[in-house]
Amino acid sequence: MSRYNRHIILSEIGQEGQDKISNAKVLVIGAGGLGCPVLQYLTAAGIGTIGVIDFDVVELSNLQRQVLYGSASLGQNKADAAKAKLEDLNDAISIIAYPEQLTHQNAINLFNQYDIIVDGSDNFETRYLVNDASIITNKPLVFGAIYKFEGQVSVFNFNNGPSYRCLFPSPPKKDTIPNCSEIGVLGVLPGIIGSMQANEVLKIVLGIGHVLSGKLLCYNALTTQTSTLKIKRNEASFLSVLEEKDHFENKVININCEVHVIEVSINDIISKENIQFIDVRESHELPKVENINATNIPLNHLKDNLHKIDSDKKKVLFCQSGIRSKKAVLILQNAKIKNCFSLKEGALELNNFTKVLSNER
Repeated sequence: MSRYNRHIILSEIGQEGQDKISNAKVLVIGAGGLGCPVLQYLTAAGIGTIGVIDFDVVELSNLQRQVLYGSASLGQNKADAAKAKLEDLNDAISIIAYPEQLTHQNAINLFNQYDIIVDGSDNFETRYLVNDASIITNKPLVFGAIYKFEGQVSVFNFNNGPSYRCLFPSPPKKDTIPNCSEIGVLGVLPGIIGSMQANEVLKIVLGIGHVLSGKLLCYNALTTQTSTLKIKRNEASFLSVLEEKDHFENKVININCEVHVIEVSINDIISKENIQFIDVRESHELPKVENINATNIPLNHLKDNLHKIDSDKKKVLFCQSGIRSKKAVLILQNAKIKNCFSLKEGALELNNFTKVLSNER
Protein backbone atom coordinates (compact mmCIF):
# COMPACT_ATOMS: atom_id res chain seq x y z
CA MET A 1 0.00 0.00 0.00
CA SER A 2 2.79 2.42 0.91
CA ARG A 3 4.95 1.71 -2.16
CA TYR A 4 2.12 2.13 -4.67
CA ASN A 5 0.08 4.70 -2.74
CA ARG A 6 0.27 7.37 -5.46
CA HIS A 7 -1.21 4.91 -7.93
CA ILE A 8 -3.88 3.56 -5.65
CA ILE A 9 -5.28 6.97 -4.72
CA LEU A 10 -5.86 7.70 -8.42
CA SER A 11 -9.51 6.93 -9.04
CA GLU A 12 -8.66 5.63 -12.54
CA ILE A 13 -6.32 3.02 -11.03
CA GLY A 14 -7.15 2.21 -7.40
CA GLN A 15 -6.30 -1.10 -5.75
CA GLU A 16 -7.95 -3.04 -8.57
CA GLY A 17 -5.74 -1.36 -11.14
CA GLN A 18 -2.61 -1.88 -9.08
CA ASP A 19 -3.49 -5.57 -8.83
CA LYS A 20 -3.65 -5.68 -12.64
CA ILE A 21 -0.17 -4.15 -12.77
CA SER A 22 1.12 -6.67 -10.25
CA ASN A 23 -0.27 -9.57 -12.29
CA ALA A 24 1.13 -8.34 -15.62
CA LYS A 25 4.09 -9.95 -17.40
CA VAL A 26 6.16 -7.75 -19.71
CA LEU A 27 9.19 -8.69 -21.83
CA VAL A 28 11.61 -5.90 -22.79
CA ILE A 29 13.82 -6.48 -25.83
CA GLY A 30 17.11 -4.72 -25.25
CA ALA A 31 18.46 -3.04 -22.12
CA GLY A 32 20.03 -0.10 -23.92
CA GLY A 33 18.94 3.51 -24.43
CA LEU A 34 15.21 2.77 -24.69
CA GLY A 35 15.19 -0.33 -22.53
CA CYS A 36 16.70 1.41 -19.50
CA PRO A 37 13.87 3.93 -18.87
CA VAL A 38 11.22 1.36 -19.81
CA LEU A 39 12.65 -1.08 -17.27
CA GLN A 40 13.04 1.54 -14.56
CA TYR A 41 9.49 2.86 -14.75
CA LEU A 42 7.82 -0.53 -15.16
CA THR A 43 9.80 -1.82 -12.18
CA ALA A 44 8.85 1.20 -10.09
CA ALA A 45 5.21 0.82 -11.14
CA GLY A 46 5.16 -2.76 -9.86
CA ILE A 47 4.77 -4.85 -13.02
CA GLY A 48 4.73 -8.32 -11.46
CA THR A 49 7.08 -10.09 -13.87
CA ILE A 50 9.57 -8.30 -16.09
CA GLY A 51 11.82 -10.13 -18.52
CA VAL A 52 14.81 -8.43 -20.16
CA ILE A 53 16.86 -9.94 -22.97
CA ASP A 54 20.18 -8.51 -24.18
CA PHE A 55 23.47 -10.18 -25.16
CA ASP A 56 25.49 -6.94 -25.21
CA VAL A 57 27.83 -5.67 -22.49
CA VAL A 58 27.95 -2.24 -20.84
CA GLU A 59 30.52 0.07 -22.43
CA LEU A 60 31.72 3.51 -21.40
CA SER A 61 29.98 5.18 -24.37
CA ASN A 62 26.63 3.76 -23.14
CA LEU A 63 26.65 5.80 -19.92
CA GLN A 64 25.84 9.03 -21.80
CA ARG A 65 22.23 7.88 -22.14
CA GLN A 66 21.79 4.45 -20.49
CA VAL A 67 21.41 5.86 -16.99
CA LEU A 68 20.47 2.56 -15.39
CA TYR A 69 24.18 1.72 -15.33
CA GLY A 70 27.28 3.19 -13.72
CA SER A 71 31.04 2.70 -13.84
CA ALA A 72 30.73 -0.46 -11.75
CA SER A 73 28.59 -2.00 -14.52
CA LEU A 74 31.25 -1.68 -17.24
CA GLY A 75 31.98 -5.01 -18.91
CA GLN A 76 28.90 -6.69 -17.47
CA ASN A 77 26.14 -8.17 -19.58
CA LYS A 78 23.34 -5.58 -19.82
CA ALA A 79 20.52 -7.95 -18.91
CA ASP A 80 22.35 -9.14 -15.80
CA ALA A 81 23.44 -5.61 -14.82
CA ALA A 82 19.89 -4.30 -15.31
CA LYS A 83 18.44 -7.08 -13.15
CA ALA A 84 20.80 -6.22 -10.28
CA LYS A 85 19.90 -2.52 -10.42
CA LEU A 86 16.17 -3.10 -10.80
CA GLU A 87 15.98 -5.54 -7.90
CA ASP A 88 17.35 -2.78 -5.71
CA LEU A 89 14.63 -0.45 -7.00
CA ASN A 90 11.84 -2.96 -6.32
CA ASP A 91 12.48 -6.27 -4.58
CA ALA A 92 8.78 -7.17 -4.49
CA ILE A 93 8.54 -8.20 -8.15
CA SER A 94 10.16 -10.87 -10.33
CA ILE A 95 12.85 -9.75 -12.78
CA ILE A 96 14.19 -12.36 -15.18
CA ALA A 97 17.40 -11.70 -17.12
CA TYR A 98 18.13 -13.41 -20.43
CA PRO A 99 21.81 -12.65 -21.20
CA GLU A 100 21.56 -13.91 -24.75
CA GLN A 101 20.71 -12.85 -28.27
CA LEU A 102 17.07 -12.83 -29.37
CA THR A 103 16.78 -15.19 -32.32
CA HIS A 104 14.14 -16.88 -34.43
CA GLN A 105 14.94 -20.03 -32.47
CA ASN A 106 14.07 -18.67 -29.00
CA ALA A 107 11.61 -15.82 -29.71
CA ILE A 108 8.36 -17.78 -29.92
CA ASN A 109 8.88 -19.71 -26.71
CA LEU A 110 9.99 -16.56 -24.92
CA PHE A 111 7.12 -14.37 -26.13
CA ASN A 112 4.54 -16.98 -25.11
CA GLN A 113 5.57 -16.47 -21.47
CA TYR A 114 4.61 -12.77 -21.42
CA ASP A 115 1.53 -10.58 -21.94
CA ILE A 116 3.17 -7.57 -23.62
CA ILE A 117 6.37 -7.15 -25.63
CA VAL A 118 8.37 -3.90 -25.58
CA ASP A 119 10.84 -3.32 -28.40
CA GLY A 120 13.93 -1.39 -27.32
CA SER A 121 16.19 -2.79 -30.04
CA ASP A 122 18.52 -0.68 -32.14
CA ASN A 123 18.62 -2.49 -35.50
CA PHE A 124 16.07 -3.27 -38.19
CA GLU A 125 16.68 -7.01 -38.29
CA THR A 126 15.66 -7.36 -34.65
CA ARG A 127 12.65 -5.07 -35.10
CA TYR A 128 11.25 -7.27 -37.85
CA LEU A 129 11.99 -10.38 -35.83
CA VAL A 130 10.17 -8.91 -32.81
CA ASN A 131 7.23 -7.81 -34.95
CA ASP A 132 6.81 -11.18 -36.64
CA ALA A 133 7.13 -13.14 -33.41
CA SER A 134 4.53 -10.84 -31.82
CA ILE A 135 2.11 -11.57 -34.65
CA ILE A 136 2.65 -15.32 -34.42
CA THR A 137 2.16 -15.33 -30.63
CA ASN A 138 -0.59 -12.67 -30.79
CA LYS A 139 1.09 -10.32 -28.33
CA PRO A 140 0.75 -6.51 -28.31
CA LEU A 141 4.04 -4.82 -29.19
CA VAL A 142 5.06 -1.43 -27.78
CA PHE A 143 7.48 0.08 -30.27
CA GLY A 144 10.04 2.84 -29.87
CA ALA A 145 12.83 4.20 -32.06
CA ILE A 146 15.29 7.10 -31.88
CA TYR A 147 17.43 8.94 -34.43
CA LYS A 148 19.71 11.88 -33.53
CA PHE A 149 17.12 14.33 -32.07
CA GLU A 150 13.90 12.55 -33.09
CA GLY A 151 11.92 9.64 -31.72
CA GLN A 152 8.89 7.51 -32.56
CA VAL A 153 6.42 5.55 -30.45
CA SER A 154 3.56 3.26 -31.44
CA VAL A 155 1.70 0.12 -30.34
CA PHE A 156 1.41 -2.69 -32.87
CA ASN A 157 -0.68 -5.86 -33.04
CA PHE A 158 -3.14 -4.57 -30.44
CA ASN A 159 -6.85 -5.39 -30.71
CA ASN A 160 -6.61 -6.14 -34.44
CA GLY A 161 -4.58 -3.00 -35.02
CA PRO A 162 -1.75 -2.68 -37.56
CA SER A 163 1.71 -4.16 -37.24
CA TYR A 164 5.18 -2.74 -37.83
CA ARG A 165 5.10 -4.24 -41.33
CA CYS A 166 1.95 -2.26 -42.09
CA LEU A 167 4.09 0.85 -41.65
CA PHE A 168 7.34 -0.50 -43.09
CA PRO A 169 6.62 -3.65 -45.18
CA SER A 170 10.28 -4.65 -45.57
CA PRO A 171 13.62 -3.69 -44.03
CA PRO A 172 15.89 -1.12 -45.66
CA LYS A 173 18.99 -2.35 -47.43
CA LYS A 174 21.86 -3.21 -45.11
CA ASP A 175 24.11 -0.28 -44.12
CA THR A 176 21.82 2.35 -45.67
CA ILE A 177 20.64 3.64 -42.28
CA PRO A 178 23.35 4.58 -39.75
CA ASN A 179 22.91 3.67 -36.09
CA CYS A 180 23.54 5.92 -33.09
CA SER A 181 27.15 4.75 -32.76
CA GLU A 182 27.77 6.14 -36.25
CA ILE A 183 25.66 9.28 -36.27
CA GLY A 184 25.09 10.10 -32.58
CA VAL A 185 22.01 10.64 -30.43
CA LEU A 186 20.97 13.25 -27.88
CA GLY A 187 21.44 11.64 -24.47
CA VAL A 188 18.04 12.57 -23.02
CA LEU A 189 16.06 11.44 -26.10
CA PRO A 190 15.85 7.71 -25.25
CA GLY A 191 14.71 8.69 -21.76
CA ILE A 192 11.80 10.63 -23.26
CA ILE A 193 10.80 7.97 -25.78
CA GLY A 194 11.35 5.08 -23.37
CA SER A 195 9.12 6.78 -20.80
CA MET A 196 6.41 7.09 -23.45
CA GLN A 197 6.74 3.37 -24.14
CA ALA A 198 6.36 2.58 -20.45
CA ASN A 199 3.24 4.77 -20.41
CA GLU A 200 1.72 2.76 -23.27
CA VAL A 201 2.41 -0.48 -21.39
CA LEU A 202 0.59 0.78 -18.31
CA LYS A 203 -2.39 1.98 -20.37
CA ILE A 204 -2.68 -1.46 -21.96
CA VAL A 205 -2.43 -3.24 -18.62
CA LEU A 206 -4.94 -0.92 -16.92
CA GLY A 207 -7.30 -0.61 -19.88
CA ILE A 208 -7.41 3.18 -19.59
CA GLY A 209 -6.72 6.07 -21.92
CA HIS A 210 -6.16 5.87 -25.66
CA VAL A 211 -3.49 3.38 -26.68
CA LEU A 212 -1.26 4.42 -29.61
CA SER A 213 -2.59 1.65 -31.84
CA GLY A 214 -2.96 2.69 -35.47
CA LYS A 215 -0.90 5.79 -34.76
CA LEU A 216 2.78 6.70 -34.92
CA LEU A 217 3.75 9.47 -32.49
CA CYS A 218 6.77 11.45 -33.72
CA TYR A 219 8.72 13.66 -31.31
CA ASN A 220 11.37 16.28 -32.10
CA ALA A 221 13.60 17.15 -29.13
CA LEU A 222 14.93 20.34 -30.75
CA THR A 223 11.53 21.91 -31.39
CA THR A 224 9.55 20.02 -28.73
CA GLN A 225 6.95 19.41 -31.41
CA THR A 226 4.97 16.21 -31.79
CA SER A 227 3.02 14.91 -34.75
CA THR A 228 0.87 11.82 -35.14
CA LEU A 229 0.60 9.75 -38.29
CA LYS A 230 -2.23 7.31 -38.89
CA ILE A 231 -1.36 3.71 -39.75
CA LYS A 232 -3.81 1.42 -41.53
CA ARG A 233 -3.88 -2.32 -40.99
CA ASN A 234 -2.62 -4.20 -44.04
CA GLU A 235 -3.95 -7.76 -44.03
CA ALA A 236 -1.28 -8.86 -46.50
CA SER A 237 1.47 -8.02 -44.01
CA PHE A 238 -0.10 -10.29 -41.40
CA LEU A 239 -0.75 -13.10 -43.87
CA SER A 240 2.84 -13.01 -45.13
CA VAL A 241 4.11 -13.53 -41.58
CA LEU A 242 1.58 -16.23 -40.69
CA GLU A 243 2.28 -18.13 -43.92
CA GLU A 244 5.91 -18.42 -42.86
CA LYS A 245 5.00 -19.45 -39.32
CA ASP A 246 6.08 -23.09 -39.75
CA HIS A 247 9.51 -22.00 -41.02
CA PHE A 248 10.02 -19.14 -38.56
CA GLU A 249 12.34 -20.94 -36.17
CA ASN A 250 14.65 -22.02 -39.00
CA LYS A 251 15.54 -18.47 -39.95
CA VAL A 252 18.79 -16.85 -38.87
CA ILE A 253 18.90 -13.23 -37.83
CA ASN A 254 21.47 -11.07 -39.60
CA ILE A 255 22.46 -8.44 -37.08
CA ASN A 256 25.47 -6.17 -37.27
CA CYS A 257 28.04 -8.51 -35.80
CA GLU A 258 31.14 -6.41 -36.36
CA VAL A 259 30.89 -4.67 -32.99
CA HIS A 260 30.84 -7.91 -31.03
CA VAL A 261 32.98 -10.34 -33.06
CA ILE A 262 36.76 -10.38 -33.36
CA GLU A 263 37.87 -11.19 -36.90
CA VAL A 264 41.21 -12.70 -37.82
CA SER A 265 42.90 -13.18 -41.17
CA ILE A 266 44.51 -16.32 -42.52
CA ASN A 267 47.99 -14.86 -42.01
CA ASP A 268 47.17 -14.24 -38.34
CA ILE A 269 46.42 -17.85 -37.49
CA ILE A 270 47.63 -20.31 -40.10
CA SER A 271 51.02 -20.92 -38.46
CA LYS A 272 49.66 -20.92 -34.92
CA GLU A 273 49.13 -24.04 -32.87
CA ASN A 274 46.41 -25.07 -30.43
CA ILE A 275 43.60 -23.91 -32.76
CA GLN A 276 40.34 -25.67 -33.49
CA PHE A 277 39.07 -24.81 -36.98
CA ILE A 278 35.28 -25.02 -37.21
CA ASP A 279 33.53 -25.07 -40.59
CA VAL A 280 29.97 -23.76 -40.12
CA ARG A 281 28.90 -24.38 -43.71
CA GLU A 282 26.53 -27.14 -44.71
CA SER A 283 28.33 -30.44 -45.31
CA HIS A 284 27.57 -30.39 -49.05
CA GLU A 285 29.12 -26.96 -49.70
CA LEU A 286 32.28 -26.69 -51.77
CA PRO A 287 35.20 -26.36 -51.74
CA LYS A 288 36.17 -28.99 -49.24
CA VAL A 289 38.90 -27.66 -47.00
CA GLU A 290 42.05 -29.73 -47.18
CA ASN A 291 45.40 -29.76 -45.37
CA ILE A 292 43.86 -28.72 -42.05
CA ASN A 293 41.79 -30.73 -39.61
CA ALA A 294 38.45 -28.85 -39.41
CA THR A 295 35.38 -29.72 -37.37
CA ASN A 296 32.23 -29.40 -39.49
CA ILE A 297 29.21 -28.07 -37.57
CA PRO A 298 26.60 -26.31 -39.74
CA LEU A 299 25.43 -23.01 -38.27
CA ASN A 300 21.85 -24.17 -37.72
CA HIS A 301 23.10 -27.12 -35.64
CA LEU A 302 25.77 -25.30 -33.68
CA LYS A 303 23.75 -24.91 -30.47
CA ASP A 304 23.07 -28.65 -30.38
CA ASN A 305 26.73 -29.56 -30.84
CA LEU A 306 28.52 -27.43 -28.27
CA HIS A 307 30.06 -30.61 -26.87
CA LYS A 308 32.22 -30.74 -30.00
CA ILE A 309 33.87 -27.43 -29.10
CA ASP A 310 37.31 -27.81 -27.52
CA SER A 311 37.42 -25.45 -24.53
CA ASP A 312 41.23 -25.72 -24.29
CA LYS A 313 41.84 -24.37 -27.79
CA LYS A 314 41.27 -21.12 -29.62
CA LYS A 315 38.31 -21.47 -31.95
CA VAL A 316 38.53 -20.09 -35.51
CA LEU A 317 35.21 -20.34 -37.31
CA PHE A 318 34.87 -20.02 -41.06
CA CYS A 319 32.20 -20.25 -43.75
CA GLN A 320 31.95 -19.35 -47.43
CA SER A 321 32.34 -15.59 -47.08
CA GLY A 322 32.75 -14.65 -43.40
CA ILE A 323 29.11 -13.76 -42.64
CA ARG A 324 27.83 -17.00 -41.10
CA SER A 325 31.04 -17.38 -39.11
CA LYS A 326 30.32 -14.08 -37.33
CA LYS A 327 26.89 -15.32 -36.34
CA ALA A 328 28.44 -18.56 -35.17
CA VAL A 329 30.91 -16.72 -32.94
CA LEU A 330 28.00 -14.84 -31.34
CA ILE A 331 26.26 -18.14 -30.60
CA LEU A 332 29.36 -19.49 -28.89
CA GLN A 333 29.85 -16.26 -26.96
CA ASN A 334 26.26 -16.46 -25.72
CA ALA A 335 27.04 -20.00 -24.56
CA LYS A 336 29.90 -18.54 -22.49
CA ILE A 337 32.55 -20.13 -24.74
CA LYS A 338 35.67 -17.96 -24.90
CA ASN A 339 38.50 -17.46 -27.42
CA CYS A 340 36.26 -17.58 -30.49
CA PHE A 341 37.19 -15.78 -33.71
CA SER A 342 35.68 -15.33 -37.16
CA LEU A 343 37.90 -15.83 -40.21
CA LYS A 344 37.68 -12.82 -42.53
CA GLU A 345 38.42 -14.86 -45.63
CA GLY A 346 36.09 -17.66 -46.63
CA ALA A 347 36.70 -21.36 -47.21
CA LEU A 348 38.02 -20.88 -50.76
CA GLU A 349 40.83 -18.56 -49.68
CA LEU A 350 41.62 -20.79 -46.71
CA ASN A 351 41.82 -23.82 -48.98
CA ASN A 352 44.07 -22.06 -51.51
CA PHE A 353 46.35 -20.79 -48.77
CA THR A 354 46.75 -24.18 -47.12
CA LYS A 355 47.50 -25.82 -50.49
CA VAL A 356 50.28 -23.32 -51.18
CA LEU A 357 51.63 -23.75 -47.68
CA SER A 358 51.56 -27.54 -48.05
CA ASN A 359 53.43 -27.41 -51.39
CA GLU A 360 56.09 -25.13 -49.95
CA ARG A 361 56.70 -27.64 -47.20
